[in-house]
Amino acid sequence: MIQDSIALHNLLVNYQQQFDQDLVNLPAINKKDLSEVYRLRWKSIEEKFDKQEIFLSASAQSYLNQIVSEIRKSNPSISKTEFSCYFSRSYIPNASYIGEGLILFNMGLFQRLDNESEVAFILCHEIAHFLLQHAEKSMNDYVTMMNSKATQAELSKIKKSEYGKRERLLNLVEGLTFDSRRHSRSHESQADSMAVELLRNTRFSISGAVTTMEKLDVIDTDTLNIADCLAKMFNATQYPFQKRWLSKDAGLLGGLAKLAGEEMADSLKTHPDCKKRIELLRNQMKDWRQTTSSNFILDSVRFVNLRDDFRYETAEYAYIDKNYTRSLFLTMELINAKPGDAYLVTHIGKLLNGLYIGQKTHTLGKVIDYPSPGNQPNYNLLLQFVQNLYLDEIAGINYYFLLRYQSQMSAYTPFRRVFSDSERFFHD
Repeated sequence: MIQDSIALHNLLVNYQQQFDQDLVNLPAINKKDLSEVYRLRWKSIEEKFDKQEIFLSASAQSYLNQIVSEIRKSNPSISKTEFSCYFSRSYIPNASYIGEGLILFNMGLFQRLDNESEVAFILCHEIAHFLLQHAEKSMNDYVTMMNSKATQAELSKIKKSEYGKRERLLNLVEGLTFDSRRHSRSHESQADSMAVELLRNTRFSISGAVTTMEKLDVIDTDTLNIADCLAKMFNATQYPFQKRWLSKDAGLLGGLAKLAGEEMADSLKTHPDCKKRIELLRNQMKDWRQTTSSNFILDSVRFVNLRDDFRYETAEYAYIDKNYTRSLFLTMELINAKPGDAYLVTHIGKLLNGLYIGQKTHTLGKVIDYPSPGNQPNYNLLLQFVQNLYLDEIAGINYYFLLRYQSQMSAYTPFRRVFSDSERFFHD
């Protein structure tokens, strides 16, 4: 899939002009502080353009626009409301209203869905956040609270106090911290409620609301047996896989490695409170009937093709975004389903060459994640694997991995380049 970089630049220019006008139109009360918060949000939006995370491809955008058009025309009250939806190349299974009327649908979420009704519900949910102005209200509330007499008085007390300044300040900040990227749990339920009302008016099945929430409840759980995959993929007669490469160092997890084997706490989920939200949705929809509805009203083949393409795109974008370990994990998930795929084999070789260069030039920390209790266990094991490798082992693993495919992929130019680099690193 081809990114339209020119269209992306032009879109950024348009949104910059819109943002500048929005700043002018902010209310006079606390305008200076409110402007700073809005600028903080704009910086986050601008970064998504600069890093080309927002994806503009004619085919993919046309399909997304058609689903949004169905939602608009089925809900006359929002038919002329100004908002736009785009795909994001992020692997994170999420969608978000990011401000300035911009809604992003992450490819990492789209590829986990089963039909267009689920896509439509996700879009309706984010449209609801936009219509209810959840982000803007949170920003306004934050600025108002920061400028309130009670907060200013507490800050003055902390400044004058002799002891416990840091602890008191941290306690105060914890209650005031604003994060424009996340909505409160009450906001999520409100958005769910409006979303199903919007979805109900379309030709999409309302069942997509519940099936989507059921998926979100378990979406952070990885199912790839990374130990098995690594041992099979990187075991060669001339260069056998070593058990030491998978040995765990509890120190890298800050003494919290036990979390890796436990079910992820709800507070750490990308989508918390799903079970409660499902119950609320079921209660809201219990007497609803749709005379004609379907899980697909546009094109099921196109949906499946996009979903498959997005799995490649997220792996590629993680590499472009300089996260080689995440890209490697996503590629291994994909090659597990599509063994021998020339692009995937080559991409793994390219990533291992990148890890080799990173370790040799002492810049590895810029392109990898580190083991953390917040990660899923299989991803942590991959990160541990990378930490355990010596420079010559990265070169050896990659060379013999690629050597296995040399004869069958010799006509594939990207493979030849990657294999040539690997061979050079191996013989250094």
